Amino acid sequence: MAYKIAIASSDGTYVDETFGSATRFLIFTVNNETIDPPKERIYVSESVDKKCSPTNGCSNEKGCGNSTKNCGGSAGVMAKVALMDDCRCVVCRKIGFQVQKQLERKAISYFDVSCSITEALNKITAYYRRVDQHQALRKALS
Repeated sequence: MAYKIAIASSDGTYVDETFGSATRFLIFTVNNETIDPPKERIYVSESVDKKCSPTNGCSNEKGCGNSTKNCGGSAGVMAKVALMDDCRCVVCRKIGFQVQKQLERKAISYFDVSCSITEALNKITAYYRRVDQHQALRKALS
């Protein structure tokens, strides 16, 4: 069974972007034991000139955490999640609560990790391989 994994990365080597600050996602297609080269999906905020504030959809008066980028508010979250409609999971350095809820509504898994893309792909594909084959995730106790 083929599926896609979306990864937020600024350099194509490490999972180093938070969901809120990511403007590009690498989409890897996993087909049985092979992982196809990534395709890039770019998120372009419609509110580039706006700062994060309650008036444009952000729930935090002071802005979006420590990020200097604009998140686009709740409309931006929904637009980014829509980019991953066909993905089985999203992998970022950090994913906020609002994003988690949006992904859950679309039955998309998410992983907060900080590692290389290769390591993330190896662990996630091994996890899904076991889940798809209905194998226990823990080793059998003796």
